[in-house]
Amino acid sequence: MHSRQSPASRGARRPRLRLLITVTVVTLLIALWYLLRYELGDHQETTWYPAAPGCDLHQGPCGVGLEEDERLTLAIPVEGDIRPLESLPLEVRIDGVEAQNVRVVFEGVGMDMGEHRFHLDAVQGGEPGRFQGMGQLGICTRERMTWRARVSFDAPRGRLGSTFDLDVERSLP
Repeated sequence: MHSRQSPASRGARRPRLRLLITVTVVTLLIALWYLLRYELGDHQETTWYPAAPGCDLHQGPCGVGLEEDERLTLAIPVEGDIRPLESLPLEVRIDGVEAQNVRVVFEGVGMDMGEHRFHLDAVQGGEPGRFQGMGQLGICTRERMTWRARVSFDAPRGRLGSTFDLDVERSLP
């Protein structure tokens, strides 16, 4: 014997079906977003060199040795403290190796703050290996936020880079 469903029971299934379809679509979109973020990130195929311990970008430039006679230095020359949501001059110096496509990416340490990417331009008419640009840190709800600056560049032997950590106090209005 074949039983027929009443229109009321079919109507009750439609909202559940719509909910399941919506959850599935949202899940697929999130998975796609993570995949694209990973694939388009500049941390792939990069040879990373550890930064010198104890360096403080608030006090001055921080540098790291790469290979023999090669050096990468990052400076954020501001007057006073480095603060979120303020324009920050970024200076990178690369000695001993030809460099192109220099970029600085700021990311939160211990808290996902997204990636803040900034491409630097070669200083024209100056000595080779000097790059400048402007950057900015996002604001955080914490009183103190640690940011990691990932500095990378393209060299003849591949993409090279290093990281520099920076503690930033939240600006209060």
